[in-house]
Amino acid sequence: MGHHHHHHHIDSTTGKIKTAFFLNFFFTIIELIGGLLTNSMAILSDALHDLGDSLSLGLAWFLQKFSRKEQSDHFSFGYRRFSLLAALINSVVLIVGSIFILTEAVPRVLNPEQPNAGGMIALSILGILVNGAAVFRLKGGDSMNQKVMTWHLLEDVLGWVAVLGVSIVMLFFDVPILDPIASIGITLFILYNVVKNLIQTMRLFLEGVPSGVDLEGLSRKINNLTDVQSTHHTHLWSMDGENHAFSTHIVVRAEATKEEICKVKEEVKEILHPISLEHITLEIEYEDEPCSLQ
Repeated sequence: MGHHHHHHHIDSTTGKIKTAFFLNFFFTIIELIGGLLTNSMAILSDALHDLGDSLSLGLAWFLQKFSRKEQSDHFSFGYRRFSLLAALINSVVLIVGSIFILTEAVPRVLNPEQPNAGGMIALSILGILVNGAAVFRLKGGDSMNQKVMTWHLLEDVLGWVAVLGVSIVMLFFDVPILDPIASIGITLFILYNVVKNLIQTMRLFLEGVPSGVDLEGLSRKINNLTDVQSTHHTHLWSMDGENHAFSTHIVVRAEATKEEICKVKEEVKEILHPISLEHITLEIEYEDEPCSLQ
């Protein structure tokens, strides 16, 4: 019964991401056409943001299903890391897109063109409604994928609120320069967040110690245990930013008993308990035997 419930929960996450993906994707197409028709850089930069989110949602939907696959002969740790791959691809796409938008928007600041403010207002109201619906659909998710997506879409709603504000002002006043300025603001905001995520993703790809975990402190606690002589080859890395793996070699006295070794293992697991570890590998060595990795 419990097993069935677990699958239902994951399927509901996949379903939510799927709905949000289709909402977002169709709207992105409307937006790109609308941006070109209204001659608005702000709408085009928001379209880029939405395109990035559609990609993220599409990959998240696909990988939410894919990463549930059990381990195989080829991927002994399972398929969790594929979600990192999605994050990496999305980041690169968004960075390239953002740079393109900036190359278009900066000349417009020097030589502003009048966009169609009425069309911009209509599109931005639609944008707020569609992205709002997608946020509502994804709200309250447990998976990291779902939480990240919810934030993405909330940012979109804010972007559209900014476009709405700018277009209302331009409807009454002749200030076409506001459009490229809004565009640059939105794009820089996207770039800042994307680069931040890219750095985190690269850290995980390069097997960096997960942020927020004090590896030195953990090693110290393990070394302070009564029956532990020393530790070496201690490693901590992450599969996908949520599920981590830990391994270490623990040296015990030459005459340590089976009970003492079992006790050490329990104590070490207790120390590691606060971190969400998927895999723990503890190699026990007696002080008079050479380390297999030396």
